[in-house]
Amino acid sequence: GLDVGSKTVGVAISDPLGFTAKREIIKIDEEAEEFGFDRLGELVKEYKVEKFVVGLPKNMNNTEGTVEASKAYGDKIKEIFGIPVDYQDERLTTVQAERMLVEQADVSVVNVKKVIDKLAAQLILQNYLDRMF
Repeated sequence: GLDVGSKTVGVAISDPLGFTAKREIIKIDEEAEEFGFDRLGELVKEYKVEKFVVGLPKNMNNTEGTVEASKAYGDKIKEIFGIPVDYQDERLTTVQAERMLVEQADVSVVNVKKVIDKLAAQLILQNYLDRMF
């Protein structure tokens, strides 16, 4: 599961049973055309990734928001790795992740910023798995 942003990509990887096994943040720099593909390749090999699920930012009225960047990222990783890419509506995953961190873990807002993308990626992946199974 990938939560593609302008500065980071949140990553969540599930095991064969559908449980999240790994979460991390890959820093990217659009201006320098650094998109974290090397690190993503390491994770693909290490975890034998069979499919990417990229979060698709949609508006609350179900129209597409700024999806071009997410789709472009998905197209590029499909081209590089030759692995299928699917998209998952990511509406409210960041809000949900933030709420979970603040309410359930009593995490300060400063610390939330450090882990929000990882948790959002996990929620994207979990929502996709729930939809598929």
